[in-house]
Amino acid sequence: MFRLSFALVAVAVLSLINMYSYKRFLKRLDILVFYRKFLKWLMIVISLCEIGYFLVLRLDFLDARLYALFSSLIGISFMLFCVAIVYDLVHIPYSRIPFDHSRRMMIKTILDITMLVLAFSYIIKGFINGTKAPIHKHVEIFMKGLSRELRIVQLSDVHLGKTLGKAFLDDMIAEINTMDADIVVITGDLVDMPVSSIGDTLDGLTGLQSRLGVFFVPGNHEYFYGVAEIMEHLEYLGVNVLLNRSVVIDDVINLAGVADMMGKRFDFLPPNIQKALAHVRPELPTILLSHQPKIVKELTSEKIDLILSGHTHGGQIFPFGLLVLLDQPYLSGLYQHTKQTQVYVSNGAGYWGPAVRMNAPSEITIIHLKASV
Repeated sequence: MFRLSFALVAVAVLSLINMYSYKRFLKRLDILVFYRKFLKWLMIVISLCEIGYFLVLRLDFLDARLYALFSSLIGISFMLFCVAIVYDLVHIPYSRIPFDHSRRMMIKTILDITMLVLAFSYIIKGFINGTKAPIHKHVEIFMKGLSRELRIVQLSDVHLGKTLGKAFLDDMIAEINTMDADIVVITGDLVDMPVSSIGDTLDGLTGLQSRLGVFFVPGNHEYFYGVAEIMEHLEYLGVNVLLNRSVVIDDVINLAGVADMMGKRFDFLPPNIQKALAHVRPELPTILLSHQPKIVKELTSEKIDLILSGHTHGGQIFPFGLLVLLDQPYLSGLYQHTKQTQVYVSNGAGYWGPAVRMNAPSEITIIHLKASV
């Protein structure tokens, strides 16, 4: 029911923003006056493709090339919508200035060309950024009670599936193996496919190098494709799944992990912070792995020094992050949630939907954990 509701809402929203983009931007561009009929039908076709994409998204019917094309159209729709809003806003002062007709037409022509160039630049730059390899982001985090420094490599939101596959993961594993990691943590949304389709995609994880282990917590997308089976497969590959439990790492820190918030909606394997922290050693600092940063809303008086999350993709396409913040308390980077607890939110290494990123580069995070003075 959740999937159907999400698909229907997404289809309705995309249809409306495509209509807005055409009526409030493309149709009003005088330099494209001879192409209006074509543009109108183009936006209709885009809407129909997007409807098809969401209706069969979980049924795995789409060929990988069609999946990539249709998901790319979603990115184009959103970016055109953003440009259309800017175009509308710029017209407010323009319409109130008492220019004569010839000067008004000249200014409108300049504005139309400028906004058209902006739209093309925005879209092209977004796709270029989306296909770039993840950056290596170094973050220093200071923690009370830490007896020695640790290097944690965080991988999040890889979204292996139709468009990102084994080669993408293997390249990242090769990079991580050069990072001298004490611990590697994978904070959810690793795959967008069921175990029956995974094949050897994840086999490279057996060669992932860290001194003290590789740990995983599920994200919401694992729940869409059989979270129990996916976790079992990862355990088979030597990855430690922290499902509402904790381990002590080298007598230095407690590392705990919780199931994703989606477990509450599915009424299956919900997050349980109390269970996750039941066996921590109180004298050691504690790190909690949680796919969604809004796990902080579930906290009461628990002693947690650092939460590592993902899920938001940093907004993925600016300014979509503003909408993400309606659901999540934090978007990207390091936050001081309380005097005791810090939260780090990764932009993620892959992407969901369109291969587009704007002002939210994909990342592999190298966390330099240091003792605070």
